[in-house]
Amino acid sequence: QAHLVESGGGLVQPGDSLKLSCVASARANNGYAMGWFRQAPGKEREFVATISWGGGRITYADSVKGRFTISRDPAKNTVYLQMDSLNTEDTAVYYCASGPSRSEVQAGRAVFWGQGTQVLVSS
Repeated sequence: QAHLVESGGGLVQPGDSLKLSCVASARANNGYAMGWFRQAPGKEREFVATISWGGGRITYADSVKGRFTISRDPAKNTVYLQMDSLNTEDTAVYYCASGPSRSEVQAGRAVFWGQGTQVLVSS
């Protein structure tokens, strides 16, 4: 069973926007913090953003601060990543993650991981 399923990736041009979605199973969502990570070709996976269960605590990587927005809809068991002003350095596979501790999720020690969705920013 896939506990986290991402969608919304695709090919866009520099400066464009894209919104990723991650639908979670009840087990991977209820009471859990959620986050987004990305892995570019030839690079290690890196933290992008996290959001607490209640949505009151949010953190971003410096590289995306001011351009990306993480949010969640509890009624839909879904977390979103709105990405604006995309540039070529944002090209990566984006992964959704969840776990009981937001700090642990941010550190990459999530309990659940999705399969990823590809984002390609190219002119």
